[in-house]
Amino acid sequence: MTESGTTRAGQPKSARRALAVAMLAGVGGAGLAFAATRQGWAQVHTTPPRPLPPSLVGVTGAALVPYASALIVAGLASLAAVLATRRFWRRLSGLILAVLGAGLAASVFTVSAAGAVAAAAAATGPAGSPGAGSVTQGSSGAATVPDVVGAAPHVVFTAVGWQVAVVAGALAMIAVGALVSWRPGRLAVMSGKYDAPAPAGAAAGRGAVQPPAGQAGDSASMWEALSRGDDPTASGRQAAGA
Repeated sequence: MTESGTTRAGQPKSARRALAVAMLAGVGGAGLAFAATRQGWAQVHTTPPRPLPPSLVGVTGAALVPYASALIVAGLASLAAVLATRRFWRRLSGLILAVLGAGLAASVFTVSAAGAVAAAAAATGPAGSPGAGSVTQGSSGAATVPDVVGAAPHVVFTAVGWQVAVVAGALAMIAVGALVSWRPGRLAVMSGKYDAPAPAGAAAGRGAVQPPAGQAGDSASMWEALSRGDDPTASGRQAAGA
């Protein structure tokens, strides 16, 4: 029988809960930041001289901060590493996660009007620009921002709420990374049944304590023995034969 507050793998339930909360917080923060970068962050208005039609182009956060998606994906990979590693490597994974979160939070402050105009000009076709007309000829795709003398684009940012969401998600990633780096031992680790089994001689050399002859191990020991492929009743049969 397992002790109260302890799992079959011998790890405290509080450690498993802490790991689950950390994983959910990290994934939730990354998901929030990803969703926020897919929203419209700016609108580029252009009013060229008549008879050319006006242009209105919406720009998403992903277009304004193209490397934000890479930071989010790398953060999720770091979370997976936290789940699969221990000790030094888990601490290192947490540190990387915190650095990625800091970079993601800082990226929202790099948005500029010039970047919005460039992102809008890079878009091709009439998508996302209702009522806009093209004045560019001879290219594979029509630029949505007219490049005409006297038609200076005017940028209106609408991203305050979405930028706050990205920062909030990044802070969640930083918090999880800091926790893992500072106290990796407070989080549960993957069960030892996924590790390569140690040779019997090596286990004996480490001073492994064998249960008394004729005495069956507790349920946790029996489950661990079955996971390793051992017969937990072998010692009892040997004692009876002796």
